[in-house]
Amino acid sequence: MFRRGISEQDVLKTLSQIEDPDLRKDIVELGFVRNIEIQGGRINLDINLTTPACPVKDQMHAEAKRLLLAMPGVTEARVTMTAEVRAHPGLDKTALAGVRNIIAVGSGKGGVGKSTVATNLAAGLALAGARVGLLDADIYGPSVPIMMGTSAPLTVQGERIIPHERDGVKFMSMGFFAKGDQPLIWRGPMAHKAVQQGLFNTEWGELDYLIVDMPPGTGDVHITLLQSVPVTGGVIVATPQDVGLTISMKTLRMFEQMRTHILGVVENMSYYVCPHCGERDHIFGHGQARERSEALNIPFLGEIPLVKEIREAADAGRPIIVAQPEVPAARAYREIVERLAAQVSIRNFNARPPLEITEVSG
Repeated sequence: MFRRGISEQDVLKTLSQIEDPDLRKDIVELGFVRNIEIQGGRINLDINLTTPACPVKDQMHAEAKRLLLAMPGVTEARVTMTAEVRAHPGLDKTALAGVRNIIAVGSGKGGVGKSTVATNLAAGLALAGARVGLLDADIYGPSVPIMMGTSAPLTVQGERIIPHERDGVKFMSMGFFAKGDQPLIWRGPMAHKAVQQGLFNTEWGELDYLIVDMPPGTGDVHITLLQSVPVTGGVIVATPQDVGLTISMKTLRMFEQMRTHILGVVENMSYYVCPHCGERDHIFGHGQARERSEALNIPFLGEIPLVKEIREAADAGRPIIVAQPEVPAARAYREIVERLAAQVSIRNFNARPPLEITEVSG
């Protein structure tokens, strides 16, 4: 009996059984399946995801191979997983045309580990294969130079600042212009200009994600950022205790009032791990950030433990996710990175073009 050869439509029909759990559509409908090559019983193709940090990348790869090899006549299936991060609408209209997404990391008050979270998010996205930048917009308390391990002066070419780069992350901070314990005694207009310089006068190049470490609170820097560029979304860093969480919610409300999408909440210092017995102690309480997120219908990205390894890595100039990738704290960060990347993909898949951005003046 005559058996027809395998067609591209056969392959697409088979792979349409795989659904992206975040976008809730099958990978064929989403246009993920590309470059199909059929040579007799051998099939080669790419599955192009919306982020290299996709949490189900390995499962999707295994399921695609299983389905293809189950097709009649298929003797070999080669599936290559690729990724292309979708740009947030509107960024191509600004001087940041090479940046696909801007993620603002904020907190209501200082001391909650916001900068540590921001640096680990940036490093984690870079480890996954994304092109990443980190802007330290915490003008009065810049800590990114310490956490990224360099105090070397920045290079300026013409009017363009060349950011430092380490572990795949390009980073720029006003800390490079105020050495040691020298304070930046600036009024609002100066802070505004510093943020715009960091955004528009830094040679960021092509980035999938630009993480912006915001100052605590809801002041001039926040307004400048949110009015100057279309921000993909904000991440709120909170601690479990009621006071810290209540104040962090002020930043959340600011994002809402500025019509900025909230990508999720991270609970830092969520629990203490005894270095001797390994037991957890919820010294600041537990679960409040998750409960508040669920009540507000905002994604909860995860919990970070209170362990000395995170502090030691930051002091040594290497984010824990890079310095000790196998410790539980680094694994917790990787899970948060994956959830954040998924939320960015969902946001961009559903996003309407934003209102026209008018840059604020000093």
